Formats: sequence, C-alpha cells, structure tokens
Amino acid sequence: MLAQAHGGVVMVVRSILVPTDFSPTSDAALRYATQMALTMGARLYLMHVPGKTGEHFEANFPLGRFETASRERLSSFLTPEELERLRPEYALRVGVPAEEIVRYANACDADLIIMGKNEYSIVEKLLIGSITQHVLREISCDVLIVMPAE
Repeated sequence: MLAQAHGGVVMVVRSILVPTDFSPTSDAALRYATQMALTMGARLYLMHVPGKTGEHFEANFPLGRFETASRERLSSFLTPEELERLRPEYALRVGVPAEEIVRYANACDADLIIMGKNEYSIVEKLLIGSITQHVLREISCDVLIVMPAE
C-alpha cells in the first residue's frame, strides 16, 4: 500500500472497486485499476450488475453458475500473473446498477472506485441520469472516471 500525493493531501488506497458493464470503456477502467492496484499493493474488487439494455442475464450467467460465470467472465480480463498477484474478489449483483455499486463499495470499504463513463443518449440522460452521476452523488470514497476513447 503506497501513499500518493493528491493536491498536497496524502491518499492511501488499500482497496479499489471496479464496476464493469463489459464495454470498451469499462475494460479501459479495469486495465487502469489493475495497474494501480499492482503499483499500490491495493486489494482489487471487480463487480458486474446486469441491467444494460439488451443484456440477457440468464444467457450470460446461467442458473447454478451465477458466481462461477461471473468470476470466469471478469477473470478473462486479467493475465494469469495479475490474477496471482492481485487475487481479486468478484461480485455479481442483481438490482439497480448505481445502487448496487454504492452498496458493494460500502460493504468492501473501497477507498477508490474506478469506472468507465457510461454512454447514454441525451434522452436517457434527461430521464434517468447516468450510473456514474448516481454513484458520484451517493458515495463517500473517491471516484476516478475513465473516459471513452475517441
């Protein structure tokens, strides 16, 4: 666990939560978090909350394989060496994504959440807001947002 200077304040990061929707931006956030966790000696928590339009929960996470399917899918983004060094914890939650992210971040006492900025249409943003906005309003730990590649 290393301390990093952040605006003159020492920031200690012992645990990092990475919620993913398996989008390219979430993949970039996971890569960023993996390198940060390796550098800082932080614990890595990976989670997925199905809820994105068009995702078929039963097809992606068959009954009886709920936890193992989640672990396999999230583990596929890390190298065997990274898996060995980090020994990440995996979570698959069902519910409203922003609420589940906040709930799990509090449960695992996350010091930092690293997440990709979700991409919604203007209408979706006006009607429901974004998951990122909801998390930022509700969480007490730091949040690093990885922007989509252009």
